[in-house]
Amino acid sequence: MSDNIKTIKGRTGDWEIVMGLEIHAQVASKAKLFSGAAVGFGAGPNEQVSLVDAGFPGMLPTLNKHCVEQAVKTGLGLRAQINRRSQFDRKNYFYPDLPTGYQISQLYYPIVGEGVVEVEAEDGSFFNVGIERLHLEQDAGKLIHDLSPTESYVDLNRAGTALMEIVSRPDLRTPDEAVAYVKKIRTILIYLGTCDGDMEKGNLRADVNVSVCRAGNYDKFKETGDFSYLGMRCEIKNVNSFRFISQAIQYEARRQIEILEDGGSITQETRLYDPTAGETRSMRSKEEAQDYRYFPDPDLLPLDLEEAWIAEIKASLPELPDDKRKRLMADYGLSQYDAIVLISEQAKADYFEAAAKGRDAKLVSNWVTNEVSARLAAEGKDFSQNPLPAAHVAQLVELIETNVISSKIAKEVFDHVWNGEGSPAEVVEKHGLKQVTDTGAIEKAVDEIIAANPDKAAAVAEKPQAIGWFVGQVMKATGGKANPAAVNDILKAKLGL
Repeated sequence: MSDNIKTIKGRTGDWEIVMGLEIHAQVASKAKLFSGAAVGFGAGPNEQVSLVDAGFPGMLPTLNKHCVEQAVKTGLGLRAQINRRSQFDRKNYFYPDLPTGYQISQLYYPIVGEGVVEVEAEDGSFFNVGIERLHLEQDAGKLIHDLSPTESYVDLNRAGTALMEIVSRPDLRTPDEAVAYVKKIRTILIYLGTCDGDMEKGNLRADVNVSVCRAGNYDKFKETGDFSYLGMRCEIKNVNSFRFISQAIQYEARRQIEILEDGGSITQETRLYDPTAGETRSMRSKEEAQDYRYFPDPDLLPLDLEEAWIAEIKASLPELPDDKRKRLMADYGLSQYDAIVLISEQAKADYFEAAAKGRDAKLVSNWVTNEVSARLAAEGKDFSQNPLPAAHVAQLVELIETNVISSKIAKEVFDHVWNGEGSPAEVVEKHGLKQVTDTGAIEKAVDEIIAANPDKAAAVAEKPQAIGWFVGQVMKATGGKANPAAVNDILKAKLGL
């Protein structure tokens, strides 16, 4: 199955995949959702636990206003409805890493309602994904099973950490679309500063709901809103990398098609993806809301937001990826592709703008997205850790624009600059890399090469593309420093082209 084809061939005909995603994003906050305990990665077991998180009797939750603000900010960034009134509910279930015996979440009245996200596909086209809701909830702790052969250990550092669950509509149709959607949500959250998007630490993870239906049924569902046209869905929990999201969907879709084509039916259940085996495995049968005995949390009043406060948060929003993409295209004349690559990291877009002032924007974009990005990737860094000042890229492009160096020499200059030998201008001076634009010197080299190769010179008249050999020889003779345009002009004149 290709990652971006909407139909899959089965033994008995064509099938379509339909997906909705629930993205769990850890709220960027110094304290937990209902307690003052610190949030941070790398603390020792149970070092960041308050009496509230540990479920001690009589301990009451106190809502963290900053987390509410972050959720509102995210809702605005997703172009979603902010609900003036929302409510926290208790989701009751027993688990060793949930000492209270319930998780505080929002089922009936979430803080954020419907929205829409515009997502860029690999081919440069766009598709919209509907957001059903965003709600706040607390995370559970962590069970550790590999420290002892007979016991499991409980670490409550994560218990009570604020999460935003962003629930999409079943608008995703291919593994590629699902990955592009998660990438887009992650980029928006990082721009907003509401989640750091670190998937390795589990700060952003996705539950993927996958179902399959006969080809053509999805369109009928879209027309009627009737879910009976779609197949039974299975939820794959806590997938924490783009590659695993794609692999899990492909495996799960194939698994469901095989069952249906053999005359079986799909059981609604929660599954886990095992990346080592490359397969999904059953975890538990899917619970419904009544299984959790949801009810409004009696310790927390309904949350009423003031319109003025929402307006204040809206006014403080940074420029979001979609707006930045459109502005880079308008202000710098960049292609949509170049703008999309630049906005993928906020720091990369900022770096480009700092380097592009008064310079050839396309050339700056090429250097930023190719050479600089490649060096950072090789060193395992992102743009926020970039050691190269944007002014150095600007100066390098200026040296190319003013014909002081050629594009080819620029790569050599860049090597020296990256290795800490100073600015591009200093490197050019130090290593004598200035381009030879003195036509007299170039002419002398051309004359010598033509004189030494009369047969090749005669052949050029019949085969003009053979001039390339002469260009190469002149560049070699001048140590690659001759201005390529001048070399071409002089050769054409001398060879009578």
